[in-house]
Order: sequence, then C-alpha cells, then structure tokens
Amino acid sequence: MKFSISSSELLKGLMEVSKAIPSKSSLPILENFLFSLKEDKLEITASDSDLTLRTSLTVDSTQEEGCVAVPAKHVTDLLKALPDQPIGISTNESSSTFECTWSNGNSSLPFFPGEDYPQINGVSDSATKITVPADTLIDGINGTIYATADDEMRPAMNGIFFDIDIESSTLVASDSHKLICYTTPEIKAQEKSSFILHKKAASVLKSILGRDGGEIVLAFDENNVNISFGESIMICRLVVGKFPRYREVIPQNNSNLLRIDRSQLLNVIKRISVCANKASNHIKFDLKQGQVEVSAQDLGFAIAAYEKVPCNYNGDDLTIGFKSSFLIDILSNMTCDNLVMKFADARRAALIVPSEEEEESENMCGIIMPIMV
Repeated sequence: MKFSISSSELLKGLMEVSKAIPSKSSLPILENFLFSLKEDKLEITASDSDLTLRTSLTVDSTQEEGCVAVPAKHVTDLLKALPDQPIGISTNESSSTFECTWSNGNSSLPFFPGEDYPQINGVSDSATKITVPADTLIDGINGTIYATADDEMRPAMNGIFFDIDIESSTLVASDSHKLICYTTPEIKAQEKSSFILHKKAASVLKSILGRDGGEIVLAFDENNVNISFGESIMICRLVVGKFPRYREVIPQNNSNLLRIDRSQLLNVIKRISVCANKASNHIKFDLKQGQVEVSAQDLGFAIAAYEKVPCNYNGDDLTIGFKSSFLIDILSNMTCDNLVMKFADARRAALIVPSEEEEESENMCGIIMPIMV
C-alpha cells in the first residue's frame, strides 16, 4: 500500500468512524482501523463486531493498492499532532511497518494483514430499503432515546422501536416507567415493517449525522441494518426480541384534563424537585378546578416546597405523584407551547400530548406511570 493524502482529510475520516472502536475487545484486531485502498479510494472501517462504521476518502495519488489494519489510537494521536499538510502513507511488508511521512519527519507503526480483520456482514439482497430525511431521523432519536431501558432480561427495551407503515412511522422507546412515541409522515415504506435499533447505535448515529438537509438510506432485514449517508455507512446488528404492543397501553379514556403552558410547568417542576427526596425524586400534583399545586418534601433533611399554578383543569379533584426526573425529560423534549395532561386516577398512567391547537405541528406524546402518594 502506498498513497498520498491531506493529513486533515485523513484525520476527519478516522474521527468519523472512530466511535465504533471498542475501548477493550476480546478480539485485539478490532482495536485497529482497516485501511483498504483501491484506485483513488481509501475505505476506512472500524468495528466492535456489533456496530461497524465505514467511510470512503479520495486520495491525492495511489502508487500501490492494498489492505491493512493499523493501530487506531496511535495513528489518530499522530494525525492530531500534525499540522495540516500532504502526507505519504506506505507499508513495508518485510518489516510489517506502516509508515507515515510528512515534510520533515517520519513515523513507523506496526500493521496487521487485512485478511486478519473479521468479515463484516451487512444486510441480505432482500432487505427493505427506505429513504429518510437526516433531520427527521435526528429528531426522532433525540426525542426517544432517553426513554430506553438498561434491561438484560428484556433486551428489546434497550433500543428504539421503528414501527414503519405506508403513510407514516412511529419511533417508540420505553423503560416500563415511561413510554415515548415520535410519529412522522417523513418516514414510510411500501409495506408495513419494523426493527429495533440498539440505543448505542442510535447515539452514535445522531452524533455523526449533520442537519444539512441530506437524505439517509436505511436498508434492513431481520438481523442487520445498513444506514448510508454521504460517503459513509453504518452497519449494525439489530436487537433481537419482540417490542411490547405499545398502542395497547396508550390511555384512551382519561377524562381529567389539565391544559397548561409547557415551559411554565417544566420550570415549576424543576424548582420544586430541588426539595424532593434525592433517591425517589418524588413530587406530587394536587389538582383542583383552575389550579394545580406541585409539591415535594424530603423528611430526612426536613426540607419541602410547593407552588400553586393557575391552569385550565377540568375533572375531579385528584392527588397524584410522579418521578420528577421522568417528567422533566418528557417536557424538555416536547416542542409545543401548550400541552394537555390526561389523568384517569392516582394509580393509572397519565398521557401527555400537545394541546388541540398544536396537534398538527407536534409529533411527540408521552405516557408516564404514577408513584403512589
């Protein structure tokens, strides 16, 4: 292998895929980047076996093609310390060294044969393909990922469920205490399908996607998903398992309705939760006609707080408790100005949706389980 390239362009490509490099792996070869050079294209691959990132760069000149695995940390640290300039990359087969040459210096690193790198399997030829706007996918991930679980017994809860239909799709996440649905007409397919994207892959994806109005191609089968954007691709193993029938748990007949300004309620909850028990984060709503009183106390430290907020409440007098951190997460990730909280009683889940005037512009809804007062 022998080629020339800008040091900054090479570093940019390495940083784009480096998030897939494991900090520690049972396969030491995965702590390397795979460089594959063919004609004027350098393909860089990083993988932890479950998640693979691959990008393609155009090199300035190619003298010799090849495929090698190079130590990720060493080559990245070297390029970070170099000012932007043309560099030459070459491999010495006799000494198994990967050499980087710049204007007035040279560095040698060990390399490993490219054939030692594990084979990365993507989707099958029969995979379903859909095109998705990048900003829509980012919004969907941002709006749901915080509700995913860490549950070894139910791995399906550890990811975002993509429920794809012919006219719209819903991204769903739940940890059993809260459930979040993000629905958008921008994601659709010719036939109904679904998959579960692990939250680690979702987090990496949103960190490397740009809000440039571009489009992303999702290709998925029952085992893997390929996510293509620009000159890069993410290949990841899907979560195996059956996601709960989330539509069946969405309350339909909660008749006690609280209409209130979202930002106002969010700020009140943040203030009052300062005095909540740090272990439970428990706050209480006392709902009466025209008013909600939000309160919290920590008997261990003899602290308490309450605040009365004028609102539009129609329903029976009701006292209900929630975990404040869950409410803060949900309200912070909604974009509507006014929302409606729908209650049945103190034991059943509350539904949080945008107000009737903003239903068309807001695509998020949340369900939160109460805490016994």
